[in-house]
Amino acid sequence: MSEPDRVAEVRAFNRFYTRLIGVLGDSHLESPFSLAQVRVLYELANQPAPTATTLCSELALDPGYLSRMLRELERRNLVTRRRSASDARRQELALTAAGKKVIRDLDRKATTAIEGMLGRVPADRQPEVTQAMQQIRAAFEPVTTEPYLLRMHRPGDMGWVVHRHGVLYSQEYGWDERFEGLVAKITADFVARFDPARERCWIAERGGAIVGSIFLVARSKTVAQLRLLYVEPSTRGLGIGRRLVAECTRFARQAGYRKIMLWTNDVLVSARKIYEAEGYALIAEEPHEEFGTGLVGQTWELTLGQ
Repeated sequence: MSEPDRVAEVRAFNRFYTRLIGVLGDSHLESPFSLAQVRVLYELANQPAPTATTLCSELALDPGYLSRMLRELERRNLVTRRRSASDARRQELALTAAGKKVIRDLDRKATTAIEGMLGRVPADRQPEVTQAMQQIRAAFEPVTTEPYLLRMHRPGDMGWVVHRHGVLYSQEYGWDERFEGLVAKITADFVARFDPARERCWIAERGGAIVGSIFLVARSKTVAQLRLLYVEPSTRGLGIGRRLVAECTRFARQAGYRKIMLWTNDVLVSARKIYEAEGYALIAEEPHEEFGTGLVGQTWELTLGQ
């Protein structure tokens, strides 16, 4: 395909997709807000104390346009400003209680809309569609800031996840084959009961090799469980673990969960720091010897505020 043909194909896809997701109107999701306003509200809900400068960079918005938008959102009592505790020259932005309610309602509407859109695609082709979307994102995201990509699971991934968990946790913590057996059972149950609307596995890849994974599974209608976070030693420090955990939070909110719980062990210090940074709270501890001696299991929870 020649370069003019490629350009024409991209333009055709853009026209198709903007029509498909309904972004050409003055309002978004039948709300009184434009798509740009909704994006700003979403970023305020998912970033810790951003500034207007941060939002301009993240959303590629003109500063003047963003300033007018923020004034309008403040007028509606959806956004508030406060001086940074660490730097009085910085004004941090946050959602008000009314703003948080608006974004929760919009999140639910967006989830329903996307479920309807995906529902028009046969179930066996839906993973193909979402993986293609991930590949498009990966192709356009700067490699310098994110030298890895996240994708959904595909055949062969479960065996790799079991293998690497067994090897790494034996090498690093001395856990025996019973842990590998537990991981095998978790992955088998995930495949057997997989509900794509409410569950997800993310696989992290770098240079075509798997370097991490995480699972989010349903425990009840309102509670999800985060499972099997792992990152290869060679890629630790790139933020992959934090990104995987954040993806679980984002997806859980979109799926309508009110809480995420997880079970881990106190020796997994790096993972626990990631959970704490995401907002998880430790609610229970218990000693056990399921796959080694002297282990202390921990249960953590994250309330999603829905």
